[in-house]
Amino acid sequence: MQVKDSNPPDGGYGWVVVVSAFMVMGLTVAVLKTFGLFFVEIQKHFDELASTTSWITSVTVAVFHLGAPVASSLCVQYTHRIVVITGGLLAFSGMALGFFGLNMIWMYATTGFLQGLGISFSWTPAVSIVSHYFSKKRALANAIASAGECAFAFLFGPFFQWLIGQYGWEGSLLIIGGIQLNICVCGVLMRPLASSCLLEASHCETETPPGSSASRRGKGDKSPTMHKTFNWMLVRRTEFLLYAIFGILAAMSFFVPPLFLVPLSYSLGIDESWTASLLSILAMVDFGGRLLCGWYANFHVTKTIHLLAMTITLISTSLMLLPLANNYLSLAIFTGFYGFFFGTTVAIHITALADVVGMPEFDSALGLFMLIRSTGGFVGPPLAGLIVDMAGDYRAGFYMAGTTLVLSAGFLIILDRLQQRKKRGSKIGTKPEKSMLPYPSLHILKHQ
Repeated sequence: MQVKDSNPPDGGYGWVVVVSAFMVMGLTVAVLKTFGLFFVEIQKHFDELASTTSWITSVTVAVFHLGAPVASSLCVQYTHRIVVITGGLLAFSGMALGFFGLNMIWMYATTGFLQGLGISFSWTPAVSIVSHYFSKKRALANAIASAGECAFAFLFGPFFQWLIGQYGWEGSLLIIGGIQLNICVCGVLMRPLASSCLLEASHCETETPPGSSASRRGKGDKSPTMHKTFNWMLVRRTEFLLYAIFGILAAMSFFVPPLFLVPLSYSLGIDESWTASLLSILAMVDFGGRLLCGWYANFHVTKTIHLLAMTITLISTSLMLLPLANNYLSLAIFTGFYGFFFGTTVAIHITALADVVGMPEFDSALGLFMLIRSTGGFVGPPLAGLIVDMAGDYRAGFYMAGTTLVLSAGFLIILDRLQQRKKRGSKIGTKPEKSMLPYPSLHILKHQ
């Protein structure tokens, strides 16, 4: 099989990769987003507080982020394909072992740690390989791939509710784990580009004729491509640090609404069947927001960082308004606003990261960004759960999430100002120097 061009093809087999990533997003993050349906069931089964039960999601989110740099490094050594397949097996193991439901510690270790590691090993390489396959259409490709979690969450809401009713929460976990094995099939379809094969030909999925110029070039370039797998020095770049702080604050908020939306609806006396439909509404408008924002960003009319700051501000506003709902209709409307603006944010935040650090450092930046952002995902759900326990009202968790997102938008504004100042400085530094000769006559003599 011929080695592919190292330049992003912006199409062709890349769309197969996008569809595979679409499926991976659905079988990982969509499961995490709809886990709120299990929250009340597990809480009742073990008779625990909301803050204690929320640690299951907290561990999942934290490990999901903490495993990202490991997944990025493994992608370099063993290709994206192998890492995704490994992630599928880990995700299955976490859910299948959670079926036994021995105690809360067991749940932290299985549906928390193992599931989080499986999500990390599946999600990280899926996002990374899509960005490698696309350049001009990167925003649109990322938006389509990320929309997988919305499409699946739309179906998973009522489906998981039905599973719990039929098989209980323990049996439902086992079935969901079996479904997640399809991640392995998606991984097989993620054929690496030549540019992402950084090791010897024996470690790559593509083959090169022994006497070809590409083969000779590969031997000569072997040592430079193997010397670096992960760039930790990105933490010294102010722009990356500002974006990472934004990520921490955003992660503290993003996983709170899906976690407490179901308990909030129960507290308002809404029937279980209607509650499940809220998650479907959330997924549907989220899907539309991602595709619309990805399509718009593809025209490069608005700077990505500006677009991201606007969508974050709109999310925080909708979260502040959502607790005002007092019946199903109003809750569904505010949930729709939140879901749409959340979708627009997720569609472009990875593209914005690529713009901040550049594609040569993107793999390292993605893993490091997820690692740093893990602190927010780890602290957010338990903090919100603690606030809910203290206030005795699930609305308090939404107010906490909205406030944190407002703070995160501030760091995006600071980052944009810094980029603009550096851009102005570079323009001044690259202006063509005027003749150093003080007199016109000497200037003419010089050109003669």
